[in-house]
Amino acid sequence: MLHGIDVSAYQSSSYGTDGLSFVFIKATEGHSYVNSRLTAQTKTARDAGLVVGFYHFLWPGNLTTQAEYFVGHAPEKAGDILAVDWETTGDGTHASNKEKDAFIRKVKELRPHNRVILYTNRNYWLSVDTTSYAGDGLWIADYVTAGHPRIKAKWRFHQYSSEPHDKDVAAFESKAELKKWAAGA
Repeated sequence: MLHGIDVSAYQSSSYGTDGLSFVFIKATEGHSYVNSRLTAQTKTARDAGLVVGFYHFLWPGNLTTQAEYFVGHAPEKAGDILAVDWETTGDGTHASNKEKDAFIRKVKELRPHNRVILYTNRNYWLSVDTTSYAGDGLWIADYVTAGHPRIKAKWRFHQYSSEPHDKDVAAFESKAELKKWAAGA
């Protein structure tokens, strides 16, 4: 199993990359927030030779606007992974299943050469999601033993801890296999 992390503006731009194969970087949220450390955090990942993913924190409404905002700010490079972060917003709401699905489809339309995946937590996957649509793959958050999320669905990435930062594993045998999948093969 491969190890990675996910970072946002709360983390340093020069985060540690030893032992990592991938990183997900928060790019945007809604239609007005951009991670102030996006460029520097991306450089750290690319300099370390990591597979890079970018995620958008989804709010309800304005799905096309949010998708365009996300792809307008997330760096565009073949082999990068794009993800939608679907969970409860700061005001206690969340995008509907229909909105989540529409957002993923719109991002896939706007960036047809990038993998587009769904990030969500176990509770959302089991209790809120009614479509099981995760685009090109599921990135599940469940704070249990790495690589053993408590779901039956096939997953690509598992966020298993938030201490001291968000830690993830990927269900790929090698970094080369992850790179090949991310490139669309």
